[in-house]
Parts: sequence; structure tokens; C-alpha cells
Amino acid sequence: MPSTPIPLASLSALERDAFVQALDGIFEHSPWVAHAAWAAGPFSDRDALLAALVAAMRGATRGQQLALIRAHPELAGRAAVRGELTHESRGEQSGAGLDACSPEEFERLQNLNAAYLAKFGFPFILAVRGYDRRGIIERFAARLEHSPEAEFDEALTQIARIAALRLADRVA
Repeated sequence: MPSTPIPLASLSALERDAFVQALDGIFEHSPWVAHAAWAAGPFSDRDALLAALVAAMRGATRGQQLALIRAHPELAGRAAVRGELTHESRGEQSGAGLDACSPEEFERLQNLNAAYLAKFGFPFILAVRGYDRRGIIERFAARLEHSPEAEFDEALTQIARIAALRLADRVA
């Protein structure tokens, strides 16, 4: 991830492959989103860029969307324990305090992760910025009550929120 934000005009002027590389990590392990959005450029502002990215995500096949959802790590899950999170996910989970769970909180999250995955077939996704561990656990438990279709749509909505936050950090 670049240490200084990329000016939008510079990003918009890039060839497709460079554009996709510059937006690496905005959508977890899914460069196809930026690849598809590139054609909508040049972008007048960051909101227009985000809209093109979200339109690419929402316009994808159900299989592509499911792969995108499944590319996200569980919250305080196995990837976090093994140190395998992307730079972006590690910062987000750490910022929400998920790297400092009590044993009880960690166990609760593991149980929620297992129940959620069993019910929906993909990991729970939440744009965790602005949440603390308690708030995350409450949202997690509440969303287990959703229907599979509603939760699939909510996962995509949360991915769009995550992308907006990551873009704000990455693009000037």
C-alpha cells in the first residue's frame, strides 16, 4: 500500500494494469473489480471512482460476488491468529481492538464465526472502523438472524463500505 495518497488525476491517467495495481487491496484479493471499473474513467472525484468500483462489484455474476465475499478473512479468525491478514485487514481489525480480545471474547468470536459460516457459507463481513469489540460481537449475533439472501446483500454492502474507507486512505 502506498504511504502517500495517489492523486485521483494520476490514477485516472493510468493504463488498466497499472490502475489495477494501484488499487490492489481495495477489494480483498479481487483485482477483477478494479479491472472492470477502469473503463468508466477518467473519474471526476473519489465518489465517482467508488461508484464505478461498486457498480463493477454489483454487476458481477453471483459466482464472482461469492468469491469476493469468501476472499475476506474471518474477524479474529484463523488468518489473524496465523498472521496471514492483508495489510489493510490487519490494520482494520487491530483498529477495532480485535487483536486484543479477552479469552472469552475470542471464544465468542470463534463460535460466531463457525455458526455464521455454517448458516451462510461465507465469512461475516463488517466494516469495523468505528466499532469496538462489543459492538462487533453485537452486530455479528444480530446478523445471524438474517436470511441467506439478505445477508449476501449485506456482505456486499459492507464490502462497499470497506472499499470506501480504503479509497479514502489511498486516493487523494
